[in-house]
Amino acid sequence: MNNVAMNHANAEGLNPRACGWLRHIWDKATTQDDWSSSGEPLPWWDRYTTPPMCSFPRFDLSETSYALPLMADQTPAWREVYTRIADELVGRYATYWGAIDWLTYIGHSPHQDKYPPEWLVFMPEHMRGSYDPPGWTANGVEPWGLQPDPIGADGNLFFRGFFNLLLGSYSYVSGNDKWEKPFEVTGYNDRMFQWTQHSITEFIADQWSERPQGAQCENTKIWPYCLSAAGLSLQLHDKLFGGNSHWVYDQWIEYAKKHFTQRNARGDITSFAFYYDPLEKFAYSPPPGLSGYSMLAPLFYLYPQAPEFGLQLYEAGVNALGWNDRSKSLVQAFDDPRWITMTMMLAREVGDLTTENRLKSVAEREWGPNFFGDDEDRFAWGFGLAEPHPRGQLNGLMILSEIGGPGAWTNIYKGSRNGQFDLPTVEGVDFPTLGISAASNDINDGTLHVSTYAATSARRGAATSWRVSQLRDPATVQIYCDDQLYNDWGVVGDNTIEINSTIGEHRFHIANTGSELGAMESERVAMNGGSSRSNTSINASVGAGSAVIETATKTHYKPAAPPSCSCC
Repeated sequence: MNNVAMNHANAEGLNPRACGWLRHIWDKATTQDDWSSSGEPLPWWDRYTTPPMCSFPRFDLSETSYALPLMADQTPAWREVYTRIADELVGRYATYWGAIDWLTYIGHSPHQDKYPPEWLVFMPEHMRGSYDPPGWTANGVEPWGLQPDPIGADGNLFFRGFFNLLLGSYSYVSGNDKWEKPFEVTGYNDRMFQWTQHSITEFIADQWSERPQGAQCENTKIWPYCLSAAGLSLQLHDKLFGGNSHWVYDQWIEYAKKHFTQRNARGDITSFAFYYDPLEKFAYSPPPGLSGYSMLAPLFYLYPQAPEFGLQLYEAGVNALGWNDRSKSLVQAFDDPRWITMTMMLAREVGDLTTENRLKSVAEREWGPNFFGDDEDRFAWGFGLAEPHPRGQLNGLMILSEIGGPGAWTNIYKGSRNGQFDLPTVEGVDFPTLGISAASNDINDGTLHVSTYAATSARRGAATSWRVSQLRDPATVQIYCDDQLYNDWGVVGDNTIEINSTIGEHRFHIANTGSELGAMESERVAMNGGSSRSNTSINASVGAGSAVIETATKTHYKPAAPPSCSCC
């Protein structure tokens, strides 16, 4: 079965929870706010979860985006809404507030001796009180000095790695090249730096090739969690554009097995480093009893890239915490739902029903899943927090367990690019009044299956219309609605029809679409290495804010010097 056939055969559609979450993130993404240095994101963007590491609004952008490729694989013939949301997320990420920690946490933290006990667990005991905590980027410290470009820096790997993953998600759901073209990223003192999706990928890969241990996030902490996100962005880029950048992560996995992994005499994994400090020269793992958390931490990103090693870490982590043992109480050492949300999704991914069901019972019992808003059209978990807005980071992770089945997350990043963009496509849907819960082509008989619902309940029954494009011969199409022959439609272009309908729950079957030709095209794409278009800009120069030094064997990157004048 080719990649297109697999993609559509596995398309199960979106359940009501996923539809409700999509409605909520549409509201967030399309409501304009000001992420510049003179503005502030609206309070529903989550900059509160998992301090001190993740309590920045860009993590909401990233974790909101993870559902979009999964949703696109469940409605592969309808992607326009996911494209719009992803575009809005990318636009915010490139701003001042996207990189606020790198742009404002200058030098060492002035509060090294004042951090709360729950932060100290992330630092070795002998360094507490005189050490920058996780999350403090320390831009400007030696030996690197002040680096104004948040992408073209020695550190800040977590900014560019997660950004590159977000850019890959946009390409995956949209199929267009908007962010492959030059765009500006806000740096220190509002200096602007020009990058493209491909130059960011190139920078990450080239820098990593010179540092087998990986680049640091904060100065100076190297996190397997963030490196694995950056690696996943390279793997997705290679899938989408036919590149070969991911080898640096394969090399890093071997380094991590040797330097960051502890095993007992039987060869079982007993701990895995949370992070490595190359200046202080220690790999920090949490104390006994908490080691399972460090094994599970990077797996959300690591598993799709290194499933054999990832499964070893997963089994060691859930065993250490006892989460897969029905005879033990499910104990949460950290008062942070992030760990369970990520592990529940991983349990689903690897087919560990025991752990998934145990964790899900906690979520259903304690975290208040509920539909909310006007006519309860939106969905989120409250996590027991009396707050006006759902936590975006936690919900962005939690919803993943509601979309697709085992292996759905890994499938996004493996194999060749799917050929959906060559097949009949639903477009022009009046979302968020009308929603699409299922849309997939059966390439065996040339039928497009579409299920609609009222995304805004108050509009149920109102008239609406939507289109299907990329049909071989619109005049030969036959349409059935709710199992009855349906005639309220017309041809509006050489390969496009428009269907008139009402807002609500309907099932459409659009026959004789000619999608068999799309299947043939997908086979051609697969034979050409998985890319339907050549990546002509993959070797484009890095951002304008970075100087390039050519040598006989490799290219080094160093940030441009900060301005000497006081005005910029």
